[in-house]
Amino acid sequence: MCRHLAYLGPPVTLRELLLDPPHSLLRQSWAPRDMRGGGTVNADGFGVGWYPDGGGAPVRYRRAQPIWSDPTIAGLAAVTSAGAVLAAVRSATVGMPVVDAAAAPFAEGRWLFSHNGVVRGWPDSMVPLAAALPVRDLLTLDASTDSALLWALVRDRLRAGLGPARAVAETVTAVAAAAPGSRLNLLLTDGHTVVANAAGHALSLRAAPVSVLLASEPHDDEPGWREVPEGQLVAATATEVRQRPLAAW
Repeated sequence: MCRHLAYLGPPVTLRELLLDPPHSLLRQSWAPRDMRGGGTVNADGFGVGWYPDGGGAPVRYRRAQPIWSDPTIAGLAAVTSAGAVLAAVRSATVGMPVVDAAAAPFAEGRWLFSHNGVVRGWPDSMVPLAAALPVRDLLTLDASTDSALLWALVRDRLRAGLGPARAVAETVTAVAAAAPGSRLNLLLTDGHTVVANAAGHALSLRAAPVSVLLASEPHDDEPGWREVPEGQLVAATATEVRQRPLAAW
């Protein structure tokens, strides 16, 4: 299991998103409220991706160590502002590598991606789906993990011209059929739209007139948070939120 979040709205510092809230992603790395049987801490790496002013590809910072032990993140977060952010802390599935490249967010072009959960029966359950991908994509996975393969499956659909919501919905549906019991909360953004779903784990949403925040867990106890029901997918911009069952996308 992991914890992740995505924010769209007026620029804020990374510190305001990741470190300052009372139940921030930093705190969730060692005291998560809801892991649903998937571990107790998220100490196997972390990552943050943000979109600098002026557009272009996002910038990423990823490490294979706990976020609380990294000597750089606090200073970086204090001086870095962005209006679009995706961040995650990682709890590695037993047997999967703990390296920088295994930490979300995964990226290509303007896209950032994260997975909170686990694929059951890995790797055998994924052989049929992986076999349909271009061989080059399999040879260049960031890491030999279920999350990296999920990103390859989503990315393949994006390259084929599917919209982000449908790409995520189709991937979740296909993997759930191939590996029943998997937990497949995915998070995808291009800096303008964010897509997230609830499939086996918690997802919460807080929308304001000009911002939206999607997160595995609310990072404070302020009003405005609502839980996204199991089986639902959210596609949002800073000013609009759409929510439907996976099959409706």
